[in-house]
Amino acid sequence: MIRILSVEEMKALETAAHAGGWTYADMMAKAGEAVAQAVLDRLPSPGGRRVVILTGSGNNGGDGLVAGRILAESGMQVGVYLVRDRPADDPLMLAVRERGALVVRGEDDRRFRVLADLIGACDALIDAVLGTGFRLPLKPEVAEPLAAAGAALDERPKRPLLVAVDCPSGVDCDTGEAAPETLPADVTVTLGALKPGLLRLPAARWTGQLVVADIGIGAYLKEWTGGDVGFVSAEDVRGWLPERRRDAHKGSFGTALLVAGSVNFPGSALLAGRGAYRVGTGLVTLAVPGAIQSALVAGLPEATWIVLPEEVGVIAKGGADVLRAEMGRVTAMLIGPGLGRQAATSEFLERFLGNLEGTSRPALGFVHEPESPIAGAHHLPPMVVDADGLRLLTGLSDWSRRLPPNSILTPHPGEMAALTKETTEAIQVDRLAAARAWAAQWGHVVVLKGAHTVVSAPDGRTAVLPFATAALAHAGTGDVLAGAIVGLRAQGVEPYEAAVLGAYLHGRAGEIAAERRGGTDGVLAGDVADGLPAAIAEIRSGGNVPA
Repeated sequence: MIRILSVEEMKALETAAHAGGWTYADMMAKAGEAVAQAVLDRLPSPGGRRVVILTGSGNNGGDGLVAGRILAESGMQVGVYLVRDRPADDPLMLAVRERGALVVRGEDDRRFRVLADLIGACDALIDAVLGTGFRLPLKPEVAEPLAAAGAALDERPKRPLLVAVDCPSGVDCDTGEAAPETLPADVTVTLGALKPGLLRLPAARWTGQLVVADIGIGAYLKEWTGGDVGFVSAEDVRGWLPERRRDAHKGSFGTALLVAGSVNFPGSALLAGRGAYRVGTGLVTLAVPGAIQSALVAGLPEATWIVLPEEVGVIAKGGADVLRAEMGRVTAMLIGPGLGRQAATSEFLERFLGNLEGTSRPALGFVHEPESPIAGAHHLPPMVVDADGLRLLTGLSDWSRRLPPNSILTPHPGEMAALTKETTEAIQVDRLAAARAWAAQWGHVVVLKGAHTVVSAPDGRTAVLPFATAALAHAGTGDVLAGAIVGLRAQGVEPYEAAVLGAYLHGRAGEIAAERRGGTDGVLAGDVADGLPAAIAEIRSGGNVPA
């Protein structure tokens, strides 16, 4: 798992590595290679293409110059714009000059005309001005050229590829604060470890795709003893995939019961069901209001059905008794997608989860422990709650105690705000802290959805997902995610692992769907569900799987 380290922690690791013989120059060489590779991966046939590197006077600028030398050797035309000057005998500067790079001193470009011309004609722009040690506010000698660069980018009908080194210049890598002159990156190649500020607003808006580059300090990272928080990779989740034995049968892979759908949102049940089946669940049973069941059958013929009593197209209170009688072989259940928020459905959920009469509260103490669940919760299978199910929970007293221990909650920021009585803005400012704090307080796993989804367990384990794609910004993709998570849970994957694995598969499936559709614009939730098997195959094989 790729660690998330503060700026001071990262400095300490680099110092330890340097003292151990892996020098700062070695780290810079690796960093420059990673930045150059990020450009080459996205701009095939580099010969003749133009790249402009905005550099500062420190190590960040040095990383950019190393990248410039490598790109010049690949055949690209390189222009270096010194926002802050460097010594004339700087070996990194001399090396890039020897490869034919044009070098412009910013202090000689009084009205930024040369900068505008360079940016107006480039295919890629590398932001290597300020590194992780930056603290606001920006000084005028940096703010002005960055603002001029932004204006030049705005003049272009098609923007060049913009790659930031370690962080976009103007971003505080601890707090997530950002100067207004910060240039929005398409890719941020952050070095050695992920920095917490890159995941916080407003900085998260400017980072683009996050790539964590190996700078040769892996041995020191392994010995780091900080909190159990990290950026998830395919290697991290591979071992959590359920085993698929050749002599297995459908009973080997669990039964997922999905309580979903209403007359206004019938498709939610189908999408969640497809998500559950596509991750390998043996049997998926959909419990839906009678008013919509016949219309859904053809959409998922592999499913079995429980027809629930309904009232004006939503599940009625009596549905709780019907469900309780059907718990027999259920190994996990999902409640929420498309249920609606009518009073009848609220009464159904309250009756199904039980009441608190006759239960005692835990004694108060100085150390907080999650409250014990009520007796009825022990008789329910492992549970995932999503969408309208989360909204309905807010109307129930002590709702966190009504759920089975270590249930999985999958809110988007608005739903998280409703559950916590905080504002959406407060949740978004520090998503990682919000997920961790509330998971511990509620005693349930929290999947805080969004760009770089955060998953946190009550014991503090926390994972940040590497996906930020508009392919998932379509109605119904959250239903697919909830279905995938409950499907994994039904197969016996533990709660935290099922949540992280499901979110990883979902994010990668979104990328695969975009690749198949030729872009993110036309991706539908069903495309994401159909991408789940390819995502699983890719993880199992340790590499890319053909579309």
